[in-house]
Amino acid sequence: MRKLLLPLLLLLTLFASAQNVNQIHQRAILVDTHNDAISNQLITQADLGKLQTTGNFDLVRAKIAGLDVQVFSIWCGDQYGNGTAYAYANREIDTLYALINRNPGKIKLVRTAADLQQTVKQNQLAAMIGVEGGHMIEDRLDYIDSLHKRGMAYLTLTWNNSTNWASSARDEVLHPDRLKQKGLTDFGKQVVKKLNNLGVMIDLSHPGEQTFNDVMAITTKPVIASHSCAYALNPHRRNLKDYQLKAIAKNGGVVFLNFYSGFIDSTYDTKHEAYLTKHKTELDSLIKIYNDYDLASIRLNVINKTEADELRPPLSMLIKHIDYMVKLIEADHVGIGSDFDGAESYPLGLDSVTDYSKVTAELLKLGYSEKDIDKILGGNFIRVLKANVGK
Repeated sequence: MRKLLLPLLLLLTLFASAQNVNQIHQRAILVDTHNDAISNQLITQADLGKLQTTGNFDLVRAKIAGLDVQVFSIWCGDQYGNGTAYAYANREIDTLYALINRNPGKIKLVRTAADLQQTVKQNQLAAMIGVEGGHMIEDRLDYIDSLHKRGMAYLTLTWNNSTNWASSARDEVLHPDRLKQKGLTDFGKQVVKKLNNLGVMIDLSHPGEQTFNDVMAITTKPVIASHSCAYALNPHRRNLKDYQLKAIAKNGGVVFLNFYSGFIDSTYDTKHEAYLTKHKTELDSLIKIYNDYDLASIRLNVINKTEADELRPPLSMLIKHIDYMVKLIEADHVGIGSDFDGAESYPLGLDSVTDYSKVTAELLKLGYSEKDIDKILGGNFIRVLKANVGK
């Protein structure tokens, strides 16, 4: 009898634990500050209002996941410049507006913390806009006004490409000889002041260290890093060094953890390069089909799933980045910015938005309090949004 009771007690304990995780996860306001689904939709023409068999996000899975707030990335690559980048950004915003209009009662565009919280109470997904790349303002302050009126909640000052007024992390590290300037120009400082005045959050995930330091010297509002990891655990140029993490915390800002394998695992890039070399012919064919390298890379991994999965780090590596930051700058300054639909690889077990609760479960295992988990899942975003917008 005792032998029968022990397995039963174990099952009951596991069931109660799973229930507890789900209750905590669903009760929190869950915010993801970076998702590229809208950028991809222009190419794939997928209807994100319906359940998709590919990609990481749609409204059906978002509902299952308990996702309350999604900041959609508005992005274009450096092939777009003056005369084209701003127009492309508006095309993507139109695409998001169309998704919202097709799904009344399910998703709503919000601009303030008060609107966000009211929309969540109404059991709708609160949608927000993050413009990923300062090249989309085309060196014009009035374009910042226009994008703000359309709902821009944050501006990532650069993408991988530098602008005429701010240098990127990629260029500062890999191509310093190409830079006309390092850091912010006088116009770049005007951009920062403009964003502060409008209440648009400044995103420092892609800018280089000099740009970062220049911004921190003049910003009057808390900043964010919408999708970054810890340099101390993986010395990638896109990750943030300890002094940068501390500076963001001192400023009252928040760092939102990126799920991308290459930013989490220091061994991933080498393994991935060998994988791409092996599949070069296949990748080249996919690039011709999609006319987009990132989507081609994602599709390549779907086709070669077993092999691609062998490159993925364990979920524990992502949790180490979160835990490292919390120990360094406290739970008040850490959040989630998955970069779903913007990369070809994420840790094992993180396949779509339905897997966010696995992060919650791991934090509970580490002894995190429900209060701190609430902050990480969404409370910190609401605070920093309110500090910028004022309501």
